[in-house]
Order: sequence, then C-alpha cells, then structure tokens
Amino acid sequence: MADQPNDVRPGTLTLAGLPIGHRDDTTPRLRAALENAEIIAAEDTRRLRQFAARLGVRPGGETGARIVSYYDANERDRAEELLTDLRGGRDVLVVTDAGMPGVSDPGYRLVTACVAADVPITVIPGPSAVTTALVLSGLPTDRFCFEGFPPRKGLATYLADLADERRTMVFFESPHRVAATLAAMARAFGPDRPAALCRELTKTYEEVRRGGLAELAEWAAEHARGEITLVVRGAQRTAGARAPEDLAAAVAAYEEEGSPRKQAIQQVARERGLPKREVYDAVHRTPGD
Repeated sequence: MADQPNDVRPGTLTLAGLPIGHRDDTTPRLRAALENAEIIAAEDTRRLRQFAARLGVRPGGETGARIVSYYDANERDRAEELLTDLRGGRDVLVVTDAGMPGVSDPGYRLVTACVAADVPITVIPGPSAVTTALVLSGLPTDRFCFEGFPPRKGLATYLADLADERRTMVFFESPHRVAATLAAMARAFGPDRPAALCRELTKTYEEVRRGGLAELAEWAAEHARGEITLVVRGAQRTAGARAPEDLAAAVAAYEEEGSPRKQAIQQVARERGLPKREVYDAVHRTPGD
C-alpha cells in the first residue's frame, strides 16, 4: 500500500444513503453508523444534526463525532483532508442532505481518491429518488438511464443528443427551472412524449403528474414546488413515423417556433430515428413548400 505509515491500517470510508423524505425509512444500520462514527462529512452539518435529533441519535455516541462540512464548493480540498484522516486509521462516514453521496451530490472525488490509495470503501444503501420515481412513473422500467440535472447552458443541444435515446430517462430538476426544461423537452422530444413529474417523494405532499411533455410544462409553470424528479419515456418508432406528410408537418412545427429549416430537419430525423435525407425529401416533395 503506497505511502502508508508503518503498522497503520487505513480507516474505512462509508457512504451512507439518507432517506429522501420520510425519516422512518432510516435503516438500523444507518442509525448505528451515526452513533458509532468517528468523523462525519456532511453536505450540511446543521441539517445532519437536525436529522439525528429527530431520530434521537447522538452522532458519535458519548464521545461525539467530529462533524465537518463536505459540499460542492469545498469538495476538492475537503476530500484531501478526509483522505489524510482515512490513511491515518480513522473511519469516515459521508452523508448528504438526502439520498446517496456521489449521485448528483459530493462524494465522487473522495471515492476515486480512496480507490487510488487502496483505502477500503463500503456503502450503506438507502432510498433513491431515481428508482422511486421510475417505478411510480408508469413508464417502462426494463431499461433506463439517469441523466442528473440538465445543464444550464446548451440545453437545446444537450436534449437534441437525447432525442433518439430508446431507454426511459430520469432527470433531477429545480422547481424554478422545471417548466422551462419541460418546454425544451417538448420541443426536442415532441409535445406528446409521455413523461411523469414526481415531486416531494415519500413526503407528506408527494405527488406524481403524468402526461405529455407540453401538458406537464404548462402545469409546472403554476404548480411545481419542492424536490422534483422527471421521468421521460424513450424514443419509439411508430408506423406513422415515416409518412412524408407527418415528417413535413413536424418540420413545419419547428420552423414556426423559429428554428431554421436545416436544424428542424435534423431535429425531426433525430426524434424519429430516420436518416436526415428521408426527412429532407419529405419536406421538399410536399405540395405547398
């Protein structure tokens, strides 16, 4: 083991999944880990202490755990500090505000550093907003992909690259951006592409709205609140997908929204899983072009 002090065995890094809403989803193993922890790296130390208090748990037991913040802004530097603790023989427990560390939350840098340093890693599984939303959506679950938070910049290009994705797609999104994101998805994937907006999962006001992307975008503009997970059905080829008049109409719809014809043809080709030439020919042989 490289650069380890003589006769010092490294500690263990434990990634613990916290409940995504309902505190009764806390497992006995998570409770014990909190009570026995030496060092706890928390996304928000205040929220961790509040969560532990609601459980009636004292982090670290009688001796008390050292609790440090571990969030996006300090992840790089804190990961180095925690790795030093681990290599010195101290165990480290990593938690986020909800869900699993490393999944759209801090944790990945520390895991990769521990892998490189041959430091043991283990996981305490917990509830997942990804799989919870997926099974509630009513959409196919046999094949799916997790896309995390859509980018703030280049959203149209990002979604265009996903237009022909055949697997069910799962996204996280903030409530103040979700209506615009759904509207962009409606343009990229088609307004009637089936989707589900899942909010406040496992909490008191849990709600699942199912419908086409355009319909959900309209609803979200007025009603989206809380933690949100989006589930979108993958692309499907249908019998009517190759009808020239159908292709021409789809291109015309994008043009009416301001897209140049070349871009509109490319977008429709992506959505339908067709060669661009076939869409081009459909547009230019349609009467009234």
